[in-house]
Amino acid sequence: MNHFFKHRILPFFKKRHPAKKTGLFLLLFLAAYASGTGIGFLSEQFRIRTGETYADNEAVTASAEGNWGLSFQEDGQPPVANATFEELAQYDAYYAQDTDEKVLYLTFDCGYENGNTGKILDTLKKRDVSATFFVVGTYIESEPVLVKRMCEEGHTVGNHTWHHPDMSQIASMDSFRKELEDVELAYKEVTGEEMTKYYRPPQGKFSETNLQMAKELGYKTFFWSLAYVDWYDDNQPTKEEAFDKLLGRIHPGAVVLLHSTSDTNAEILDELIGEWEKMGYQIRPLEELTE
Repeated sequence: MNHFFKHRILPFFKKRHPAKKTGLFLLLFLAAYASGTGIGFLSEQFRIRTGETYADNEAVTASAEGNWGLSFQEDGQPPVANATFEELAQYDAYYAQDTDEKVLYLTFDCGYENGNTGKILDTLKKRDVSATFFVVGTYIESEPVLVKRMCEEGHTVGNHTWHHPDMSQIASMDSFRKELEDVELAYKEVTGEEMTKYYRPPQGKFSETNLQMAKELGYKTFFWSLAYVDWYDDNQPTKEEAFDKLLGRIHPGAVVLLHSTSDTNAEILDELIGEWEKMGYQIRPLEELTE
């Protein structure tokens, strides 16, 4: 049985549905999978649970509230997003830097560990590059050594919430605060330091209300301007597919989102950074974007 389905989708639905409904779901899923559509079947629900993120929107189809959306009009140029720099700025939120300078900001979303984060950290250390890792609370619990290493090697650890829910559906400030503060507490317990108040909305789902909530809690919110579909364990992109997106679409001021779970990312990161540098790009810490 497909590893992704067996170990991640099936346990999710077994926990949440009676046996009869689970059986019906399995029949529907397998039918969809056989027809080639299973990968996307109910993807929103299991992405919420696993720390995966909508990463490679080809067109702006979402409203200014809902799913973060990008449309790439021309290689090498910033994409059109479904919220402008100015609209986001009032909430201390960002998706890229409005600049002609060849700079980029490297970020990773960490929902779980499968052996690639250490390799990524090795490459960043070799290349003397500072990145930002947006972690969920359970990642801090399960991988305290890696989280401490991120901190000790000069990277920023940001907040990706505790449970990775659709935060745009949370109307209560108390509930919103808890999703973030529980992560802060776990981080401080592991590292002895206060967490940098950088927040990435799970799945890129947002509303003006919760952007304002994040601001009131002292957070800066970060979306992204470049990503690609790198989160499927059993369907990893090839090096060529990754480079097509990550080199062809790189642009001045880019905030790049990669997943730390990706075998491909771990394998190509050294060469990828080298190629960006050949193109004249500097990789800067995310804090410089907010100055």
